[in-house]
Amino acid sequence: QVQLVESGGGLVQAGGSLRLSCAASGRTFENYAMAWFRQAPGKEREFVAGISRSAFSTRYANSVKGRFTISRDNAKNTVYLQMNSLQLEDTAVYYCAARTGIVVTTNYQGYDYWGQGTQVTVSS
Repeated sequence: QVQLVESGGGLVQAGGSLRLSCAASGRTFENYAMAWFRQAPGKEREFVAGISRSAFSTRYANSVKGRFTISRDNAKNTVYLQMNSLQLEDTAVYYCAARTGIVVTTNYQGYDYWGQGTQVTVSS
């Protein structure tokens, strides 16, 4: 079992920045590829960014490329999502997810563990 706890969400003006954190406890963190997903009201959960076990590779949704950066610190059992140049359409609940395996997948069904989510609201 892996427990994931997100933090860092909040209200920010368009063009601003936020940094999300996801702290993992339980089994060995470095055994898991990690990802961030988000879900806006009335929409399906969508992939945002992912990072491989060793941080060798990252992957981003086209909508956030160049604005968001995913990183991980295996010594702290934490994955981060730095979000810059936030836009109104980035408003959503953001979820951290873990999967056993080396690389990420954009399919939410490929993840074994999920956090409870943190709300990000971007205002004009």
